[in-house]
Amino acid sequence: MAVRIVRLGSPRMADEGTRIGTVRRPPRGVPKAEYAARDWYDVWFPSLAPSPETLKLGQEARTPAEWAAFLRKYRAEMASPENRHAIELLATLSRQTNFSVGCYCEDESRCHRSVLRELLAEQGAELG
Repeated sequence: MAVRIVRLGSPRMADEGTRIGTVRRPPRGVPKAEYAARDWYDVWFPSLAPSPETLKLGQEARTPAEWAAFLRKYRAEMASPENRHAIELLATLSRQTNFSVGCYCEDESRCHRSVLRELLAEQGAELG
């Protein structure tokens, strides 16, 4: 059993399980009934997405210092009790079932999902 970190909209992997979209907004131009069929996500979980202000910091980051500022701010958001509990829940579920979490960004190293991977690992998640 494991949680995979994926790019939303990419083809699903075998045994990926439920795909969770940790994005602030749903995909544009896609009817809600087609999100899962088009490999976007099965469940939308915007609580684990960066706030609009933090997302803007990440998108506009050009230097290592600017990217580090985004990382600090996003980690601070994920440290709230509600988000910390959600991450703990996902880490626990990863030891019992397959599922995935993801975002739209092409490059995981410049995306909040890289931080989600770290946060899940810190909570003992089984990563696939």
